[in-house]
Amino acid sequence: MNDDLARLREMREKAVVGGGEKRIAEQHKRGKMTARERLAALLDEGSFQEIGALATHNCSDFGMAAQRYPGDGVVAGFGKINGRRVAIFAHDFTVLGGSLSVVQSQKICRVHDLAMESGIPLIGLNDSGGARIQEGVRSLAAYGEMFTRNVLASGVIPQISVILGPCAGGAVYSPALTDFVIMAEGTSFMFITGPEVIKAVTGEQVSAVDLGGPAVHNSRSGVAHLLAASEAQALELVKLLLSYLPQNNTEDPPQVVPHDVADRMDDRLNEIVPARENEPYDMHEVIEAVFDHDSFLEIHPYFARNAIVGFARLDGHSVGIVANQPAHLAGALDIDSSDKIARFVSTCDAFNIPLVTFVDTPGYLPGVDQEHYGIIRHGSKVIYAFCQATVPKITIVTRKAMGGAYVAMCSKQMRSDLAFAWPSAQIAVMGAVGAVRVLRRKELAAAGDPEALEGQFVAEYHERFMNPYMAADTGQIDEVIEPRETRPRLVRALEVLRTKVQQNPPKKHGIIPM
Repeated sequence: MNDDLARLREMREKAVVGGGEKRIAEQHKRGKMTARERLAALLDEGSFQEIGALATHNCSDFGMAAQRYPGDGVVAGFGKINGRRVAIFAHDFTVLGGSLSVVQSQKICRVHDLAMESGIPLIGLNDSGGARIQEGVRSLAAYGEMFTRNVLASGVIPQISVILGPCAGGAVYSPALTDFVIMAEGTSFMFITGPEVIKAVTGEQVSAVDLGGPAVHNSRSGVAHLLAASEAQALELVKLLLSYLPQNNTEDPPQVVPHDVADRMDDRLNEIVPARENEPYDMHEVIEAVFDHDSFLEIHPYFARNAIVGFARLDGHSVGIVANQPAHLAGALDIDSSDKIARFVSTCDAFNIPLVTFVDTPGYLPGVDQEHYGIIRHGSKVIYAFCQATVPKITIVTRKAMGGAYVAMCSKQMRSDLAFAWPSAQIAVMGAVGAVRVLRRKELAAAGDPEALEGQFVAEYHERFMNPYMAADTGQIDEVIEPRETRPRLVRALEVLRTKVQQNPPKKHGIIPM
């Protein structure tokens, strides 16, 4: 018995050191933590329960028989974050570069299956060189097993991927299928084909960072949702993100003890919209003034900045925020912002998080490129997502709400539960100048001073059509409110809507315009 215990302890010790002290030192030299150090930093102390710690690969080709390590390049199991249960796996780059083997995939899939059965979030800490070449097509099939689980878990349990090293080739698709991707400066990158392959095929020269570094995927491609300055900050972002999400799609999001007054009014909101209709203002200031102090976590902050999405708390409850950003592209909807909004709305709806939408948009962004690259297809995703969502939805029109964008941004016809407008709201089919030139073209053509007459017609159009009162008169707006009243109005509205029950027609699934 003593010999058996000694053997078990020896194997456990080997699993803890992964690829050995030398490779651990190399990992540290790169400015990276080991897999177990990352788990220790993320999980509550003493909460980690490992599975598959002694598993090894069974490949004997290319000298692999002599390179067997307990755990086989991934540490997997269960733990707690701030007392809440999570399933988790972390690639161990010190073992064969964290390359994915059949055994490694089996461990990850096992944890995924147990997460689904237990209804708890799944977190992946990615640091892998990709498929293990020595195992050939078997390692590719192993990725397929993981992709299937990502898809089946989508909308059932939260899935968070943290990129803390290389993530290349087929390996990128598993994180891309999860709900949130976090990247860390200095150590992480993602791409389908690396710089060497691109140079060989196309002749283009590019570094790994410029091709698929954190800045690229946070600001240009939109693949990543959050950017961290370090590994430690990336792990803290996981904790913060989880604090807004439920354990699964059958639960409500967590509530915290309110640290802000529910009926608080901020008089600055009454002055925040400029008198000149084309002058920008920062919608972040509106969000910060309305929701619980310091509770806003922006998602995709560097991507498609003409739209703002993120989580906040209202009287201690999690809410999802969607807003146009008039300080960037005047808040117009384009291809990227449409994708950004639609994805976030769908995520909130899947996890029972109410939606609050702030509208200030002149419409969809005009342009040949926008039309040719599919603004119709992408823009319709916003409509689809809002119409499909059954969570409580409240809309506030702060200034411009023009044309199709007014309808798309969670209007009453998109099944919004309540629609408020500020007195500064301008709700119309199109802007005043454009409308006048269509409606009054004959009078303008015959006028001796067309500019003066156009100014008169524009003023009349503003007075008659571009205000919230006609929309309120026809029931498109439930109430025109003082801006400073926005917070208490939302608190009371969501208190009523918290028990809302709405169901979509039974179907296998809808077909979102992709």
